[in-house]
Amino acid sequence: MNDCIFCKIIKGDIPSKKYYEDELMIVIADIDPKAKLHYLAIPKKHYKLLSEMSADDAVDLGKCMKKISEIAPTLGLENGYRLIINQGDDAIQTVPHLHIHILGGQKLVLRDFRTDV
Repeated sequence: MNDCIFCKIIKGDIPSKKYYEDELMIVIADIDPKAKLHYLAIPKKHYKLLSEMSADDAVDLGKCMKKISEIAPTLGLENGYRLIINQGDDAIQTVPHLHIHILGGQKLVLRDFRTDV
């Protein structure tokens, strides 16, 4: 996708430090961290939502999740981490390219996300 910031980072059009890269994904630091350590695992194939994935995309995403568990210690996440995938407007998905937030480096509390409903 031509105007996608993550696609531009993947192609190298926008410089970003890559903490990990393979044929399926890159891992970069989040520019607006919500934890002491906050990375983004970004699949190289562009799609916005899980519902847009093909069966092959789902297999590849599973490989990405497995790789996150393998590289976690090199990212400073030896004591655990949280994975978050925001999907759509209500989840405040700010970049329309599926990506996985990886948060850690501290004790993470559960927050009540409810508003006045």
